[in-house]
Amino acid sequence: MGKPRPSRGATLNRESTRFGLAEREADGDWIDAREAIDGGAPKLRTTVTVEKPKTIITRNKSPDIPFDRSINPYRGCEHGCIYCFARPTHAYHDLSPGLDFETRLFAKPDAPALLREALAKPGYVCANIAFGTNTDPYQPIEREWRIMRGCVEILAETSHPLTITTKSDRVLRDIDLLAPMAAKGLASVMVSITSLDPRIAMTVEPRAPHPERRLTAVRRLADAGIPVIVSIAPVIPMITDYELEHILERAAESGARAASFIPVRLPHEVAPLFRAWLDTHFPDRAGKVMATIQAMRGGGRDNDPGFFSRMRGQGVWGELMRRRFHIAARRHGLDRPVPRVRTDLFRPPRGAQGELFD
Repeated sequence: MGKPRPSRGATLNRESTRFGLAEREADGDWIDAREAIDGGAPKLRTTVTVEKPKTIITRNKSPDIPFDRSINPYRGCEHGCIYCFARPTHAYHDLSPGLDFETRLFAKPDAPALLREALAKPGYVCANIAFGTNTDPYQPIEREWRIMRGCVEILAETSHPLTITTKSDRVLRDIDLLAPMAAKGLASVMVSITSLDPRIAMTVEPRAPHPERRLTAVRRLADAGIPVIVSIAPVIPMITDYELEHILERAAESGARAASFIPVRLPHEVAPLFRAWLDTHFPDRAGKVMATIQAMRGGGRDNDPGFFSRMRGQGVWGELMRRRFHIAARRHGLDRPVPRVRTDLFRPPRGAQGELFD
């Protein structure tokens, strides 16, 4: 069983076995032996490596995702959410989906310039660009790097639609850009709230903002005229599922227009990380939690990768969760369709060839 580290989510730092990589071990230097010297585990510091991709817009053809393109300004996420389905992507870099994912981050400072280049290409067809689909664009390092801010500036300049998913109230910094875009039907924000209990939130999402700060962000975004959807994702049975109705009530009170939920997903290396986390933080119910998750995923497996079913959950537990959500969402007026963003106002960036025809 792994040991919890203050302000970190994963209790393990095993490298992926899918690619034949060896598990990382301490090298015996003084800092690694610190625990034996003074009783304290070595402090994990966040590092950021500059990544220079050739393109910035990622395309997908998934039939159960309502967008075909996205941008991720960062790889890895300091929020440290134990359930994050993006953790396995760190294995592609010979890094652990565990603690490496939340401490060894990658930033793409060229993202705004690459975005401008992409939008200026002849034949570019405008469609919503989604942010926060893999890692949070407003995670703590955005404060210094401001890559997300640069991307939003380009999209505001070109009247290009975007949707944002985040757990951070740092999104409020960009209200000056997002509010005018929303007034033209070009922007909406989804705020993720998994738990209202600070103790649970601190364990499940150790470096994400306090739940009350997220609710405050919902209120301020709504007051600025920006459509806000509250996402209860994921719902973890026996740990956060009892809060479903209360989160929807608080979301409605804060001005959210709609809400959504997804049962917890545990693809690839996320499953063993989640199991180790359960054994560390919730040993009294770990078996019941996993049995319920497996029942929702078709029985006998931790994850269901199938299109459509992966976002829903099956069986009695899946149906119960859906009914509870829909009844509470209807009661609080959060069962309305998610507002669509416009695509007809797009104009290529200044200096692009298309500007000659304006």
